[in-house]
Amino acid sequence: MWFEHVTLLDLTVKGLLIGIVASAPMGPVGVLCIQRTLNKGRKYGIVTGIGAAISDLLYALATGFGMSFVVEFIEQPQTMYWLQLIGSVMLFGFGLFTFRTKPQLRPTSQNKGTLTHNLLTSFIVTLSNPLIIFLFMALFARFTFVVPSHFGQQALGYISIFLGALLWWYGLTYVVDKLRANFDIERIGLINRIIGAVVMTVSVLGLLSTLLGLTLY
Repeated sequence: MWFEHVTLLDLTVKGLLIGIVASAPMGPVGVLCIQRTLNKGRKYGIVTGIGAAISDLLYALATGFGMSFVVEFIEQPQTMYWLQLIGSVMLFGFGLFTFRTKPQLRPTSQNKGTLTHNLLTSFIVTLSNPLIIFLFMALFARFTFVVPSHFGQQALGYISIFLGALLWWYGLTYVVDKLRANFDIERIGLINRIIGAVVMTVSVLGLLSTLLGLTLY
């Protein structure tokens, strides 16, 4: 079975990638993180990212838990073949949507609020978008991430997703803080186009690898 050959390093790398891809698009939370970094300071941007990362982790756990119920179905080579194809197509659509999305800056409160308040609001904003489950389904299928009955390995994978998300938010707030004088809506849009192009490229490579029976990761 495919999951018997998954190593700890595989799950760690895949988890980090999934966490970054799930967090990177400049949707409402991404724009909120940037605005708070610019208006309130980097630590407020970081806690905003932490709130989003916690919400993403919950959705990742829900997705993995649901997929583990159909392990006898997904462990079949033919089923995994189709799941990877569908996952690649879904990822391409996600990348195209991200590429074409034009972020909008919204007025922010002049009151900084507490760090806890900033964390909770970003957590709620992210949690209010259950469509993220479909993104995790596509990512889990594409990267063959679910490892049934291997709780230690799977726990490491989920921790890696969380760390990947934190890595993205840490890096984003660092760049925004350093370029705050020149950071505007155009640069936010540029981030989306770069992310979208990368995701579409990876999805196409994944689709070709599945069709040709090759392994990229």
